[in-house]
Amino acid sequence: MRLDPRLGGAAALRLLLAAHVVAAFEPITVGIAIGAASALTGYLSYKDLYCRFAECCRSERPLNASALKQDLEEKLFGQHLATEVILKALTGFKNNKNPKKPLTLSLHGWAGTGKNFVSQIVAENLHPKGLKSNFVHLFVSTLHFPHEQHIKLYQDQLQRWIRGNVSACAGSVFIFDEMDKLHPGVIDAIKPFLDYYEQIDGVSYRKAIFIFLSNAGGDLITKTALDFWRAGRKREDIQLKDLEAVLSVGVFNNKHSGLWHSGLIDRNLIDYFIPFLPLEYRHVKMCVRAEMKARGSAIDEDVVTRVAEEMTFFPKDEKIYSDKGCKTVQSRLDFY
Repeated sequence: MRLDPRLGGAAALRLLLAAHVVAAFEPITVGIAIGAASALTGYLSYKDLYCRFAECCRSERPLNASALKQDLEEKLFGQHLATEVILKALTGFKNNKNPKKPLTLSLHGWAGTGKNFVSQIVAENLHPKGLKSNFVHLFVSTLHFPHEQHIKLYQDQLQRWIRGNVSACAGSVFIFDEMDKLHPGVIDAIKPFLDYYEQIDGVSYRKAIFIFLSNAGGDLITKTALDFWRAGRKREDIQLKDLEAVLSVGVFNNKHSGLWHSGLIDRNLIDYFIPFLPLEYRHVKMCVRAEMKARGSAIDEDVVTRVAEEMTFFPKDEKIYSDKGCKTVQSRLDFY
């Protein structure tokens, strides 16, 4: 139906504004208001108009692989493996119209190497609001699952939460931080959702994405990086095959990994174990420059050097890698 010319542009605008205001109250009412405006104008579909005023799940929205690649290459430092694997994994998954299971990524490495930062970049490229999206869910083990005696309660709550949110948006993203501090029983509760089932109780989980973040395996990753350095080989020569198998076995046998003897590993339900390499002095300087740029400050190389030199490095003799990665760069920069 076309807009009645007797209403005029101002009347149509008032209808749209009314729909916007109603959106603050409840979805059924806003649906009626927007439906009326859409019918009157005839210019936009109900869904398109509704999604101008409320966040919509766009599970079928294609991934902008070029934008993701640019974000990873410009914002993540010293992590050639993570950049390559995450880009390929997400692009392949989102381009597959009928995935056989959810995409499950397990990110490993010492603090400050970029795991949380990458999960933020991924979230923003999948849902415009990123970590603030209604379709991105972040769990921190020490905050959401702090008491070992309540494991059964946590399992039940987590299963209900995932089921409800995937029912609302098939492309939901679930991020579990501090896996190394999580009781293994909690994460095993979601094993059925990560398996190759077409549906569970009428719900398909195949388009969801699960991301695990853990410090576990950091020692194994550092050992490999050091072996390459001592052999005179570039860190960029390290390939996923040099670390992935070692990581999966090491994490499976680590009681403090959150995946200790986990069915997720036994059943090969984790698609990629992604190593984050320890950061060198040059990478710390890159982090300082990036933080200055983010603050709108001019890049002062003298300050960049001073902040980087305040960091501590290991091993004791070689002093190659920052023991905190870039984690304390922001607070140290506050002094300048």
